[in-house]
Amino acid sequence: MECNPLPAVPVAFDMETSDPDDVFTLCILATHPRVELLSVTVTPGSDEQVGVVRHVLGLLGRSSVPVGGSTASNPKHVSEFHRKWLGNVPPARPDGLGPDVLADTLRKRPDATLLTGAPLKNPGAMLKAHQGVRMAAWVAQGGFAGDSVVPPEHRLEKFAGRETCPTFNFNGAPAFAKDMLASDRIGGRWLVSKNVCHGVVYDAEFHSRVGALSRRTPGMRLVHEGMSVYLAGRPEGKAFHDPLAAAVALDRGVCGFREVEVYRERGDWGSRLSPGTGTWIAVSVDMDRFFSTLTES
Repeated sequence: MECNPLPAVPVAFDMETSDPDDVFTLCILATHPRVELLSVTVTPGSDEQVGVVRHVLGLLGRSSVPVGGSTASNPKHVSEFHRKWLGNVPPARPDGLGPDVLADTLRKRPDATLLTGAPLKNPGAMLKAHQGVRMAAWVAQGGFAGDSVVPPEHRLEKFAGRETCPTFNFNGAPAFAKDMLASDRIGGRWLVSKNVCHGVVYDAEFHSRVGALSRRTPGMRLVHEGMSVYLAGRPEGKAFHDPLAAAVALDRGVCGFREVEVYRERGDWGSRLSPGTGTWIAVSVDMDRFFSTLTES
């Protein structure tokens, strides 16, 4: 009996370029057989950032994917790692402003999943400026689940005893984060929380496993090449936050989730168990399922 392949998930990806995570996630999404990459928006969206995104999409044969940015130009928004890995990539202009490109994507494909690995400036501004736009799901790298939400066997020692914690992507635009968490125009929200993703590390062993399968897609080959450069300077490895969120966008079973209300308290974020909110936060991760989803193995 033949197995029917799982359908591709339409994804709009909102990213930044100060952490290598996001560009590795872009590599994975661009050629993953279960992803239909609809558009990429960049925060804050400088020409230097757009240049990196266009360069990677070009290397992977996806130059036609629309890229949203801004009118800004600031080379500091691009990690030095990207220059070491990719060379001196020339700046490029976006196809439009990030919120407008995202809105256009979602108008055409309201069945899309929005994946965010950056402060929520583009999607937050999109919700305000484009009132009729909806999305099927939002998967975010961000948020925090404390001891009252995470079962003891899944708690990371570094967060023991905590109920709240600052998280970069939500604190980068807290008002927009609150809007996204409250919006009735989002079909469901899945937060890949700090307490889980900090336990997912791409190290030498993970690198070896990826290398054995990297011929499966051009994107995974490019990830392997980039992480070879990264590990040469930092052999302890790299926390793989955004790729974990990308895997969740394809398969919710990669993480264990609990339904919560998310709150902000003195600059920290926390969550409390609350049925009926439509917001789910990760409390555990299945590493084998994560790897197989990422590599389609």
